[in-house]
Amino acid sequence: MTKSFIIFFIIISQTLFAQNPYPQDYFRNPLDVTLVLSGTFAELRSNHFHSGLDIKTQQREGLKVYTAASGYISRIKISHWGYGKALYISHPNGYTTVYAHLQKFAPKIEAYIKKLQYEKESFEIEVFPKMTELLVNTEEVIAYSGNTGGSGGPHLHFEIRDNKERPINPMLFGIDIKDNRQPMIIGLYAYPIGLDSHVNDNNVKTKLRIVPTNNGDYTAEAINAYGKIGFGIVTYDQQDLAANKNGVSNMQTFYNGNKNFELNFKRFSFSETKHLNRLIDYSHFKEEKSRIQKLFVEQNNPLSMYNNIVDNGYIIVEDSTASVYKLRVSDFKGNNTWLTIPISGKKNNDIKSQPRQTTEHFIYADQSNTLEKDNISVYFPSNTFYDDFFIDFNVENDTLTLHENTVPAQKYFTINFDISRYLEQDKDKLFIARKVGYKDFVAYSSTKRKGNILSSSTKTLGTYTLATDVDGPKITPINFQDGKWLSKYRYLKVKITDEISGVKNYRATINGKWILMEYDAKKNSLVYDFNDNIILETKNNLKIIVTDNVGNSSTFEATFFRK
Repeated sequence: MTKSFIIFFIIISQTLFAQNPYPQDYFRNPLDVTLVLSGTFAELRSNHFHSGLDIKTQQREGLKVYTAASGYISRIKISHWGYGKALYISHPNGYTTVYAHLQKFAPKIEAYIKKLQYEKESFEIEVFPKMTELLVNTEEVIAYSGNTGGSGGPHLHFEIRDNKERPINPMLFGIDIKDNRQPMIIGLYAYPIGLDSHVNDNNVKTKLRIVPTNNGDYTAEAINAYGKIGFGIVTYDQQDLAANKNGVSNMQTFYNGNKNFELNFKRFSFSETKHLNRLIDYSHFKEEKSRIQKLFVEQNNPLSMYNNIVDNGYIIVEDSTASVYKLRVSDFKGNNTWLTIPISGKKNNDIKSQPRQTTEHFIYADQSNTLEKDNISVYFPSNTFYDDFFIDFNVENDTLTLHENTVPAQKYFTINFDISRYLEQDKDKLFIARKVGYKDFVAYSSTKRKGNILSSSTKTLGTYTLATDVDGPKITPINFQDGKWLSKYRYLKVKITDEISGVKNYRATINGKWILMEYDAKKNSLVYDFNDNIILETKNNLKIIVTDNVGNSSTFEATFFRK
């Protein structure tokens, strides 16, 4: 091979790699059904970007889940919430695939993890098998689809991560979804920045009317504007075979023909996912339940998804000018939707800026802050918030008013209640709770006690109070009664609930031996599988102890017979 040909080959290879750096046809569809999505990669969720594809499983559980490529199982995690039952497979090419919300694992994996669960006497578990322990081949059945953890319905959550544990859109690897539909734009907002800026004679966020055109694009009403302006949109995408309103893949803006902003949802890191709350208009979402994605980059926004940013995505509109702002929204398959905004530069010297709401307390975002009154204090570490702001802080009768949940926090802050004035016998039953909903429902906020101080770490502003829980959890058998013969039963099912502080943990035994009862927190159910082959007698004693978050315990005992 000549030297010139080798150089040519290297150049061509590098060019191809730059165009498509992700291996194609390496990973297969993890299911044997047509891929239909209920969730797309990086779409907007509460406080995070979605890290994979949510694949529909025909509204049922138990579909075979195949490994997308050969490798070894490098992590198994089972939790009450989150991913529920999840498998992580490391592959020779450096990528890791993730399969979550599983109903159960394949027999060899199920046996492996159950052995460890019985050794640790815990349903929740996380293990990292050695490279040689659980090898899997391409197209090997590794699990069955389910609805475990925080899943809102039966589906398979599927991810591909790189060697830095960053999730990447699986569609970049050739995982194909049928999609010929353009994204939809259903909301457009203008944000005047600074006291002198205005849009349609307004110095505050302004909703703009948009009109669809015949080809699926949009035109906004012509606006009069002046000064520094940003825009935000509400948008979604739909694939051909599903009605779900999913996330888009790319957004680009152009001002007078020049590109000044791009947001590309192809990869992110888990360390930055919380900053979704800096991308969206957080207060608008909390008040209107609609996520406006800002097409500009504010200070303290570390998201890595931005490209080709000019002037942080803002535009400067001069007086007596005519300009055009264009936005292109794209899905992964390249279906594009354009929005055009005609802008007339027109300065109005009579604009009155919106008065700034003030309180007695001001938060400096780059400094630590402590607020105290009566028996309650709140400590904010530096950089808890993105911006400086006046915070509403008040204490009355063991109730803390801590602003409204319209300002996003990027760090946990600590709320402390001094309970020294309470009777000693009552202190152990107290916990910190957040009031939620129009009925002020009391929701348990993770509480720790040290002496006479109760503390809770949270990222949520709002109203907090002290609450009391003196009642133990309720334990109710579902499919059996005391003294019943269960020889033909496969499962033993029990319901556990706690109305006030919530269930913290549970322990179940038969004849004094710990048994694995799988907990479904969404259904409040405990299920024991007799196929676990715990040695039983003809007459057996079942004992279940359930403890709530303040330490109240309840015990359920029953006798059953089995041959």
